[in-house]
Amino acid sequence: MLYVTASQTVGPYLHIGLTALNCADLTADAPDLAAQRIVIEGRVIDGRGEPVPDGMVEIWQANPAGRYRHPEDKRELALVPGFTGFGRVPTEADGSFRFTTVKPGVVPDGDGRPQAPHIMVSVFTRGLVKHVATRMYFPDEAAANGTDAVLACVPAERRATLVAQPDGPGRYRWDVVLQGPDETVFFDI
Repeated sequence: MLYVTASQTVGPYLHIGLTALNCADLTADAPDLAAQRIVIEGRVIDGRGEPVPDGMVEIWQANPAGRYRHPEDKRELALVPGFTGFGRVPTEADGSFRFTTVKPGVVPDGDGRPQAPHIMVSVFTRGLVKHVATRMYFPDEAAANGTDAVLACVPAERRATLVAQPDGPGRYRWDVVLQGPDETVFFDI
């Protein structure tokens, strides 16, 4: 007789075996980007408003010229030596995470239209059968945000969950809320 296999959630193994792949400073091996560094800080919060202390946040982004370090990005834009565009950090006891990176440039969507500068974000936590995917946009890109096709698909009253807040020169604050009335918008991928 065959039995249904139990579904398993993501984690809590995130700190086991993945720590060698953690990268909080995407500019560490790219000295040419030193003057352009920004810091993104935030927290992952569950549906009760409690911090998620054992999660993992991954980011993927283009470089300042708008080029991804990926074989499918064949555009004639400069690559930055040492900058991969990928970062991964575990959340701390208070649910916090922090990345040092650069503001990405404009990239085209599938139809060739420009997208607003953004960072793609995946969050893995206990209790999730599959990670959640979202985007983080920049508050100082109002014109570009206003024409971004993905952001336009999000109801106007929910768009703020995708836009970071300024937190000083070169610093941005952006929290990921997993459930509840202030839930971050997540995308099916």
